[in-house]
Amino acid sequence: MKRQFVLFGLILCFIIPSALAQKERIEYLPNFDKRKIHFGYYLGLNKNSFEINYHDQSGQDPNSPVNPTPEQDMFVDTQASLGFNIGFVIDYRLHNNINLRFEPGLMSNAKTLTFIDPNLDAAPNGIPIYGSSTSNTEREVAGTYLHLPLLLKFSTNRLNNIRPYIIGGVSYDYNFSSNEKNGKDNFEQEFRMTKSNFMYEVGFGVDFYMYFFKFTPSIRGVFAMSNELVEDYNPVDYPQYSSPWTGPIDFLGTRGLFLNLTFE
Repeated sequence: MKRQFVLFGLILCFIIPSALAQKERIEYLPNFDKRKIHFGYYLGLNKNSFEINYHDQSGQDPNSPVNPTPEQDMFVDTQASLGFNIGFVIDYRLHNNINLRFEPGLMSNAKTLTFIDPNLDAAPNGIPIYGSSTSNTEREVAGTYLHLPLLLKFSTNRLNNIRPYIIGGVSYDYNFSSNEKNGKDNFEQEFRMTKSNFMYEVGFGVDFYMYFFKFTPSIRGVFAMSNELVEDYNPVDYPQYSSPWTGPIDFLGTRGLFLNLTFE
């Protein structure tokens, strides 16, 4: 799906120069950008995955929670499915080429995490620490988020009925599916994430002025600034063994692409 997003961006890059080369023609909505404030809505798709960083697993760092040192690095494979976005737009004109935008909405997506860690099979006394959990290496992580971005939009001057722009800012995300306060963890097949997270996003797009409305396709990258992982509890009888699911992970944060279609 990431290829499709990139392809869409390349198409825009070809459309914009050809549109810029067009002859002068009638401008639609000539006074649209003179408004101090206007509204709209958007529909879109997303492909969200995770950036995952790990604690030191070489055995050289005594503060690393990965103990004992596994024979190979633990890692997590993430398979993300296509999700959707929906929301509305409040646009406030700060300058002829700069707009402040608030775009609250909902986004939904799902990921499958596959954990690979030799400590899953740990049995120091001949009895597996994690019992039947050793075959439990996959977690389905579905998420529905309240997405509250505050963005600055920097536009070029309008030429006929098009206007390219770049956009960026920060957002607060509330995860309705986080399970953060759930007393169960991965030992009972529950993968937990934080409810509240902060992101930053950057992107580009083009405003197309139509007869009755302005249509804006855009592509954005979304990046988590805070760690979204809620760690598991260590086994009571073997505190030296960290959780084979979350123990080796130092940082887990959303990384995603948005394709938004906005109507204003």
